[in-house]
Amino acid sequence: MSAAKKKAADKPAEATANPGADAGNGRRKLSRERLMNVLLSPHMSEKSARVSAEGNQFVFRVRKDATRGDVKDAVQLMFDVRVESVQVLNQPGKTRRFGRIEGQRSGYKKAYVRLAAGQTIDFAGETR
Repeated sequence: MSAAKKKAADKPAEATANPGADAGNGRRKLSRERLMNVLLSPHMSEKSARVSAEGNQFVFRVRKDATRGDVKDAVQLMFDVRVESVQVLNQPGKTRRFGRIEGQRSGYKKAYVRLAAGQTIDFAGETR
């Protein structure tokens, strides 16, 4: 067997079968257009203000199908910052009654993004 054929035989099948995957960490690589649509809005609450001040974290509402890696790539692309970690959670919709009729509010997905030391996001867009 020649050296070139031996190298090709040694490669794992999934590395050659999925050309869109990032070889370094096994994540899929999304296009810039798709990353621009991952973040829906900043989530403002008392808790998000507290974690922003204490832990250099920011909270975003994200698409239901977004993963941690997608959120990390989107924040780094949109705000030009270094992301240290991301935690995501699904917030289920609350059950509510409207008179005799029982209803359900829509649920959403939320992401807590911790930035690297010295990094910050300015939502107001003020320049200094």
